[in-house]
Amino acid sequence: YLGRIVEIGTREAIFGGAMHPYTRALLASIPRMDPENIAEKPTLEGDVPSPVNPPSGCPFHPRCPEARPDCSTRVPELNEYAPGHCTACLLYE
Repeated sequence: YLGRIVEIGTREAIFGGAMHPYTRALLASIPRMDPENIAEKPTLEGDVPSPVNPPSGCPFHPRCPEARPDCSTRVPELNEYAPGHCTACLLYE
C-alpha cells in the first residue's frame, strides 16, 4: 500500500487468514461467480493518499476500519507472526 509491503505469506495463509486490513479489503473485492452467495462488499472510506506526501504513521491508517490512535504516529514493521506469514500492522504487536 503506497509502495509498502503490508503482508507476505503463502497462498494458503493469505487466502485462508489474511491479517492486514488492506489485504482483507483486497480479497473482499474479488468478484464471486456464485450468484447464490453474493455478499455485500465492504468499501474503504476516504481517498488514497498521495504517495508523494504520505500520511504519518501507518500509510493505511486514514482508510483503515480498524485503526487505533497509535496507527497515525507509528510506522509498523513487517514482522513474522506465523511461519512464513508476515504483516506490517500494529494490531498484532
